[in-house]
Amino acid sequence: MLLNLEVLEGIESGRIGAVYRRWEHPRLKTGSTRRTAVGVLEVTSVDSVDPGSLTSADAVEAGFETVSDLLTSAGTRGATLYRIRLRHGGPDPRVALRQAVPDEVEMDDLAQRLRRLDEASTHGAWTWQTLTLIAENPGVRAEDLAGSVGREKMPFKLDVRKLKELGLTESLRTGYRLSPRGESVLSRGR
Repeated sequence: MLLNLEVLEGIESGRIGAVYRRWEHPRLKTGSTRRTAVGVLEVTSVDSVDPGSLTSADAVEAGFETVSDLLTSAGTRGATLYRIRLRHGGPDPRVALRQAVPDEVEMDDLAQRLRRLDEASTHGAWTWQTLTLIAENPGVRAEDLAGSVGREKMPFKLDVRKLKELGLTESLRTGYRLSPRGESVLSRGR
């Protein structure tokens, strides 16, 4: 479920407590979490609702002035309307991870994890090449980085997300940069 920054900031501040989506079946579960640009969101409930039962209070809770606007925002991906109640659950743990320079044991673990990513890849070893590429080209569009090494944009972005999960990279408004953790790993080498 994609949420724009305005909605994410509304959830973070507590101004928005629910979003609505039309789906064939629920795509989120109560108790699940999502990492977003404003931190972790917690799904506190997912319920199907009758569109005719919605009130102006429901619209306000979702950040809208009218029920009509709320219903328009729900999309058309299914027949059932779902109310997803969300709350801000705190900062994204990857933010702190990016700042944590690994000790020798962690460094060995990260090197092993990068080797496993390379070994599992259908397009060959990519982790060190991608770390180096990002280090040498901070803020460059993913499409341009991918093209410079003969790769398609979307598979390249998926690989960068794997590095992000390890706290090695961070996304910028355009492109990426290495985190302090990523810089440490790259400077140590394989």
